[in-house]
Amino acid sequence: MEGKKNLLTYAGLKKLEEELHDLKVVRRKEVAQKIKEAREQGDLSENAEYDAAKDEQRDIEARIEEIEKILKNAEVVVEDEIDLDKISVGCKVKVHDYEYEEDMEFKIVGSTEANSLQGKISNESPVGKALIGAKTGEIVEVTMPFGVMKYKVLNIERNI
Repeated sequence: MEGKKNLLTYAGLKKLEEELHDLKVVRRKEVAQKIKEAREQGDLSENAEYDAAKDEQRDIEARIEEIEKILKNAEVVVEDEIDLDKISVGCKVKVHDYEYEEDMEFKIVGSTEANSLQGKISNESPVGKALIGAKTGEIVEVTMPFGVMKYKVLNIERNI
């Protein structure tokens, strides 16, 4: 059974590929060296450095596996081909938030790239889902646990 497709922008794909390369080439060697040095200290049953290095190795291998799964099911959004008439993954969107009376910018990305601190929201988040398909000038309502948020789409452009 094939997993769900992971939508990625080209920048997101490159970032994951770079992280995977770093984990496989650099971090694996570093942790292997730590394990070797800890082993040389003797008794492993009471060796905190050895335990910490093994934990780090487990974390690195888990992250490598996670990235490989994401990349295996990756579908890259070609930003040059995005239809700017309506919001889709790969767009940068300017909206007016009626509750706070302020304009905000979001980059609509796949769930693996989402980072609210950088203004990147997932196409699967409540706001992202509501914005997908909306056109400039439209008012979008998002049902949240604390009520309904209203946004007016002011501008849609490529996420450059």
